[in-house]
Amino acid sequence: MIIRENNPYFLNDFLDYSATILNKSPNTIKEYNYDISHFLKFIKWNFNMVKLSGDEDIKSIKISDLEISTIAQIKLEDIHAFLAYLKQNYRSKPATLARKTASIRVFFHYLCNKTKKIPLNPAQDLESPKLDRRLPKYLTLEQSKKLLQTALTNKQGHGNHDNRQRDYAIITLFLNCGMRLSELVGINIKDIDFSNLKLNVIGKGNKERTIYLNKACIDAIRKYIEVRPKEEIKFNSKDALFLSERKERISNRTVQGIVKEQLKLAGIDQTKFSVHKLRHTAATLMYKYGHVDIRALQELLGHESISTTEIYTHVDNEQIRAAVESNPLAKQ
Repeated sequence: MIIRENNPYFLNDFLDYSATILNKSPNTIKEYNYDISHFLKFIKWNFNMVKLSGDEDIKSIKISDLEISTIAQIKLEDIHAFLAYLKQNYRSKPATLARKTASIRVFFHYLCNKTKKIPLNPAQDLESPKLDRRLPKYLTLEQSKKLLQTALTNKQGHGNHDNRQRDYAIITLFLNCGMRLSELVGINIKDIDFSNLKLNVIGKGNKERTIYLNKACIDAIRKYIEVRPKEEIKFNSKDALFLSERKERISNRTVQGIVKEQLKLAGIDQTKFSVHKLRHTAATLMYKYGHVDIRALQELLGHESISTTEIYTHVDNEQIRAAVESNPLAKQ
């Protein structure tokens, strides 16, 4: 939750601009607020505008009194110092630093280029940290089948009631469609076209896209709807497909808990896999076994850049071994 009273006016103006003109999602607005407020707290400390005791963290610094004149004094070196501070004190990973960098870059673009609140943009030449290109973790086909079977048959699932049909439908959609957590939570029943076997979801940047559903998905959804609560549903959740035991739209945290518990029950190390890893699994299985075209996979996953999708074109050890065995000299 964003407490606007804790922000300087120009940060709130930026958040309003991002929400309305840039049409950023609520989650992105929260990230902007967190990243920029953290940065501004560092600036007050770095500019010696506030003193901290030995055990105090810069997150405790008040920034609502910051003036735009202070922001105009920020240089590129100050931004680099902030990123270095994060890496040293919080052990922030390159992906986290890259997100902070992106937030700072759009913030200063707004202040300098859009509203002329400051004369120069210190982030104009700000580079993004180089990211490690690691292969995505994913479940094997056998593990995926085991996870689905566990979700459908084990009564020890998430909650105090028998939620097998709900949990099975959630796992099925993740493993078959590769959708994001926020996309699944946001599904409304009216978004599902049972006749044409598809549904519309709202992805990153509030962009709507169509996801096509196979028979497994349609069957799982239908069976869940049969047992889905019909009465006493919270008013603002009546349209939601997936409901919690409190009869309101299921939350991100609850879905994460469901996936974690089902992984554990299936005998899979839940510390190594997460909801997002199920998205990786769906994409990898489609590419590996379905021979899906990379452009089609990009469209299905809702990636803006093909380079993001290309991480799923990796080859695994099994494929490497098969390539060696196929060498015509292998039998010599």
